[in-house]
Amino acid sequence: MKKNKFYCIFFCLLLSIYFLIQNSYAKEIVEPDRQSGNQLGKTDFDRMADHEIRENIQSLRTLMIKLYKRNPSELKKSTSDDAEKMVNWVFNGNHNWNFEAINNVQGTDAIYLAFNEEYKGDRVLPFIVGIYTMLIKAHGGKKEFYLFDSVDPQLLYNASRNIETAVWKLSNAKNSTGKPFLLANELTEKENNLSFEREFGKIIGRTDFLAFTLSEKMERSITRIIQNVATGLLIPI
Repeated sequence: MKKNKFYCIFFCLLLSIYFLIQNSYAKEIVEPDRQSGNQLGKTDFDRMADHEIRENIQSLRTLMIKLYKRNPSELKKSTSDDAEKMVNWVFNGNHNWNFEAINNVQGTDAIYLAFNEEYKGDRVLPFIVGIYTMLIKAHGGKKEFYLFDSVDPQLLYNASRNIETAVWKLSNAKNSTGKPFLLANELTEKENNLSFEREFGKIIGRTDFLAFTLSEKMERSITRIIQNVATGLLIPI
């Protein structure tokens, strides 16, 4: 009885945190019509997963544009187009997220590549491609969910921890000359720009919320991995 009461309180706390995140940061969302054809085969959990991955993809698009604008030299390694055109091609192009420029690597391998000193190409590309493909893999390879689809909450939890490590590397990893591989947050005497950290925080918050919600629904506990982000090591997904 005490255990059930604890889980109830814990779930309510997670729910409160989720809505705080959404109310603070999310853009206005037009909810799908539940009576439409593609909504009839969905549960509330499916709609929650749809919403979570859709918003996370939008956050990654925003982050990629911001990274290119903060690191224009990286954009020039890939294209003469502007950041918006490049990002639109990455997210909507006919390439199935396989990019020859980064040897078709995905997931954690792509994230590692972004901070590999021997790699001389566009570092923004593998960084975002790595996080995107890792998230999709953690969602069972899907971006839309229906009644009989299953998502492993442990994989979602692990993906969140990897994003925390990727964000740490983005802020702290430097090359042999002491310069950051990529510029992101800006801390100066005049201004503290933490917009990258906030946007990544939204992704982590949404993904964790879905992981713990599904864990409660499926009565499957999540193994909490003790991870030192400073090691820069990522969990295989």
